[in-house]
Order: sequence, then structure tokens, then C-alpha cells
Amino acid sequence: MSNGDQNLNVIKEKIGFIGGGNMAKAICEGIVKKNIIKYSQVYISAARNESLEYWQKKGAHATTINGSVVDEADIIFLAVKPHILPEAIANILDYKNEKDKSYKSKLFVSILAGITIAQLERALDFTENRIIRVMPNTPMMVGEGCTVFCPGQRATESDVNVVKTILEVSGVCKQVPESLINAVGALSGSGPAFVYLMIEALADGGVKQGIPREMAVQFAAQTVLGASKMVLDSGKHTGQLKDEVCSPGGTTITGIHALEKAGVRGALMDAVEAAAKKSAELGEKKH
Repeated sequence: MSNGDQNLNVIKEKIGFIGGGNMAKAICEGIVKKNIIKYSQVYISAARNESLEYWQKKGAHATTINGSVVDEADIIFLAVKPHILPEAIANILDYKNEKDKSYKSKLFVSILAGITIAQLERALDFTENRIIRVMPNTPMMVGEGCTVFCPGQRATESDVNVVKTILEVSGVCKQVPESLINAVGALSGSGPAFVYLMIEALADGGVKQGIPREMAVQFAAQTVLGASKMVLDSGKHTGQLKDEVCSPGGTTITGIHALEKAGVRGALMDAVEAAAKKSAELGEKKH
């Protein structure tokens, strides 16, 4: 389905975010830009009023009360840091008990790193546990996201379709077994930060050789963008693409040799492994 076709899938439900940080902004910005929803359909909660100013300026409904978001919205994204989840749930329960509310018809979508569906079902035992676990990344803001999701047992086909509509408009979106979510989060969720570091390092190399900083950053970023597009569009193996740039005895193979001696390949593999392990550790803590 093309992005043009997806624009027809307007979401009528109200969408809530418990936590108004960068991932909430990335998801929301992506679907608003594609005319899937309007900011007037969005409900946001955050611990501090200063964090809500961004959302208020956009026209979203902003509050410091999590339970109010759950009460108003049909689809609620859990977008806080994993260690904040117990406090966030407690805030929801306080509001529920105080206002005598029922949340039986709610769909919860979790972007919490490391927190399993089973853990979420226990934490949200005051609902019917319609849960979908997702792992997005911040490039969703520019329509180049990479997201995976896994529905819980009680999630319906309709739930899956609406979440896919939200996620697909801003890049690649795939359903995977839950056992792969931590690994994908380490690769595509943490990966942009690894790439930013590489772009910065390439630009530094350019500056060292006399290229003005602004031009060095632009050329480094465009080089990474172009190389990525070559991988995605050509269908060729990355090794073949690399070999096509490396002339015998040339500059590129000399640079590749320097990278291999520095252990860049192993360092990147270690970075993904370390991020995946940390995600698993976050899930092992009690919530």
C-alpha cells in the first residue's frame, strides 16, 4: 500500500500518550503530517507542565493526570521510561478510583523497552488487557521510521489494523514474535544514535582534511543517506556494494583497511548486543 493510499485511512479514535517525550512526538508528528489524525484528537500527559507546552501549542489536550488521558482516549500509548511505569499506573488507578471510572474498552500500546506483554498484562489488570507492544524509532518524524509490533492475546484484528495504520505511514512496519523485539529495538531503536555518531565522526574526518564544518556534516549525512538508499533500492549484498567502490590499490580499500584495524565492524556488533542486553535487563526488573 502506498503512502497515498494510507492517507485515506483516517483514524476517528482519540489517541492518548502517557509521556510526551521524543517518541510520542515522533509517532504523533508522523500521523498528523499524513492527515491520519488531527492534534485535537490527541491527549497527552506528562509529569511537568513545562513538558506539555509543546503539545499545547500544537492544539493537543495536555494534562499532568495520566488517568484523565486514559479516560478520554480510545488508544493509549505508554510512552514513559520503563522505570516510571509503576508510578504512571498508580496515577491512573488513583484517578480511576477517585472518579469511579471503567476502562474496559481501552487499547494500550506500549513502547516501553524491555517490558513484556505478560508484565504489561499484570500491570494493567484493571482493564481487559488489550495490549500491543511496539518498538518504533525517532526517524518516524521524517517519514523514515522502522517499527516492529507484537499483539497480545486479547488484541483484536481491528486493534492490529489501527496500530499498523498509525505506524506504517511513517516508514517500515513489521509484525514479529515478541522474542525479537529487544533485538530489533537495539538495531533500529538505538541504531539512529549509532549512525549519528558515525556521521559526526565522518564529518570530523572531513574537517581534519580542511573541509568547512557545515559542508562536512552535510556531505557526511548525504553520503550515509545515499549509501542506505543504494542498499534498499539495488537489492545487492552490502559486501558487493562495498567491493564496487573499492578499486585495487585505491583510496577506499585503504580506508576500509584502517576501519578493520580499528575494529569498527566488531564495535558496531558489540553496540547492538549491548543495547539488546540492556533492554532485557530493564524487563527483568519488577514492575
